[in-house]
Amino acid sequence: MSYDLAVWEGDMPADDEAAGAAYDALYERYFESEEQPPTPRIQAYLEVVAARWPDLYGHDAEVYPLSNGLVDEASGPMLYFTIPFSRADEVSAEAARMAADHGLVCYDPQSEHLRPAAGHLG
Repeated sequence: MSYDLAVWEGDMPADDEAAGAAYDALYERYFESEEQPPTPRIQAYLEVVAARWPDLYGHDAEVYPLSNGLVDEASGPMLYFTIPFSRADEVSAEAARMAADHGLVCYDPQSEHLRPAAGHLG
């Protein structure tokens, strides 16, 4: 079982409903059609996440918090990644903070709400 997050470039949506619409459109464009290399801003975000959790391709979800390689989960201006449920609170909060620090939108597609980080308006 995992917890999923979506992170993307763009203006901060006005509310959860607008974020859901943006997420749906971006996911369809960048993941259900031809995938693209990550943009420079998404690549920079991937690099800080990789520095925080260095073994992105680990197979033991309890040891390596991200259950798949992030670079394979990025397409253009969007990243969609899964986090083992046992580490969801810790990792998702930090990932949301990192996204805010990079001026990126962070969205929880399961509960359909934006993930603003503590100390950041959004």
